[in-house]
Amino acid sequence: MQRLKDMLCRKSLQFGEFTLVSGEKSTFYVDSKLTTYSAEAMPLIGSAFLAKMIERGWMPDAVGGLTLGADPIAFAIARESAGTEHPIDAFVVRKAAKDHGTQKFIEGIAAPAGRRVVILDDVCTKGGSTAQAVERALEAGMEILGAICLVDREQGAAGMLRERFGISLDRVFTIQELLTRKKELGA
Repeated sequence: MQRLKDMLCRKSLQFGEFTLVSGEKSTFYVDSKLTTYSAEAMPLIGSAFLAKMIERGWMPDAVGGLTLGADPIAFAIARESAGTEHPIDAFVVRKAAKDHGTQKFIEGIAAPAGRRVVILDDVCTKGGSTAQAVERALEAGMEILGAICLVDREQGAAGMLRERFGISLDRVFTIQELLTRKKELGA
């Protein structure tokens, strides 16, 4: 986990003036895709998320979340689970339904109803993207075991998901852990 944390600090944690998806201003930003889309990070991400699910006792059939942030995480988990006793499939939640073909929001699973799933996100602040994925998964009839994000900015996502949907949010790292490590690295 330390290696993954260091990668996030080096590649993804940036300082400056940023506007977050929530509309709030921040002096730091986690561009997680600079880490999650790298070949070096994918096995680390898959292993870290698998460990979190085992720790929580969540044994999903599949994992996924709102496209673009959750995609590489879901694929990394699926790949790392392939050689285990419990392989886990990946799925993608579209932001808008396709306007042709099957016109669905959930991609990668032919029959999502009844599937036990964990919803993923790369960075959680208020939880809006995670909530959107949860809503689509529930509409598709999926059973949601919980949600996990790579980095939790600890600004309300966990409470909102618990209150609104009755699900728990876990995380691999908190933003404070990354900020502390970035200082230690002298970057």
